[in-house]
Amino acid sequence: MKELVLVGGGHSHVAVLRRFGIRPVPEVRITLISRRVDTPYSGMLPGLIAGHYTYDEAHIDLQRLARFAGAGVIFEEVTAIDTARRLVHCGRLTPVPFDVLSINIGSTPNATVPGAADHAIAVKPIDRFLPQWDALRDRVLADDRPRTIAVVGGGAGGVELLLSVQFRLRALLAAQGRAADRLAFHLFTSSDTILPTHNARVRATFDRILLARDVRVHPSSRVTQVTPGRLRVSTGETYDADDILWTTEARAASWIRDSGLATDPEGFVSVGATLESVSHPGIFAAGDVASMVGRRLQKSGVYAVRQGQALAPNLRRVLAGRRLLLYTPQRRFLSLISTGDRFAVASRGPLAFQGRWVWRWKDAIDRRFMRRYQNLPEGPAEAGHYVRER
Repeated sequence: MKELVLVGGGHSHVAVLRRFGIRPVPEVRITLISRRVDTPYSGMLPGLIAGHYTYDEAHIDLQRLARFAGAGVIFEEVTAIDTARRLVHCGRLTPVPFDVLSINIGSTPNATVPGAADHAIAVKPIDRFLPQWDALRDRVLADDRPRTIAVVGGGAGGVELLLSVQFRLRALLAAQGRAADRLAFHLFTSSDTILPTHNARVRATFDRILLARDVRVHPSSRVTQVTPGRLRVSTGETYDADDILWTTEARAASWIRDSGLATDPEGFVSVGATLESVSHPGIFAAGDVASMVGRRLQKSGVYAVRQGQALAPNLRRVLAGRRLLLYTPQRRFLSLISTGDRFAVASRGPLAFQGRWVWRWKDAIDRRFMRRYQNLPEGPAEAGHYVRER
């Protein structure tokens, strides 16, 4: 019996579990290790924040998915990997042995900016952000004092988050018959423009939207320090903010580098074109935690989903001692960026178009993705399933 251990319940691993459930591998025992029972789908996060989706609509039940795959599941956080003895350590639990290991745990906040870890709310990991978002929302609704909310990061994630937060808070205040003009919103970006990886038409569209919604944008303003209720930028200026949301500069969990795995300068696992570690055969990584040698990819859920489609067959192949397949990431991908309300902008290369129909299109794509994991058939391999709680 060979041991396949999946560390993390990210977008790549949910695809692996579903595929192994549909076509089990004989004489292979699968164990999923995840610190959370429900894994959020990042594509639905803006809609969840904006109030368009419920918690269940935007989350995948890992216990149910593992049962379908016939996989054991341990709900605990990984603290170390012993690559020499091939063991995964999870707190005080007995180490979990593996023959083949795959890592798909996403990224964590970068604490190198002084004060950011203590005084800003990191959006990743999402499951830790959501309770903090609930607390922020409740604070806003609890009183009528003026409040400034700052978002750090001018990429698609930061822009979407700000517009979703703004839409939701304004809607909740309006429902109570209260004015929303006491809320001020600021967006800080180190680039000289928002959405630097998108084309000029997309950037111009969001410039107009942010201006129309009274969002103050601070370009070329890299945040260098965060203190309680205040942030300092690279120009030397300081700004007051009651709440600071952090959407930029992610890094990998510290235990990855401590494990001896080859990593890039940010600590992400260095993998080749097969998604296997360049330093340790039989260990794979996908999604945000992986860094492809010779190909710098955005930290995007789009790549994590696509990598899951390549990772599953390669895990089968390595277990069978067969040659691995190459994964070729797409050079361009379609981005559907929501604006808080049920409106979105599509971006791909030089193309850009917008409208409520784009949001409906995005909604249909996201719901179709989630149905794969929420409407699972009866699992053929459920007999091997077990749950080990904290």
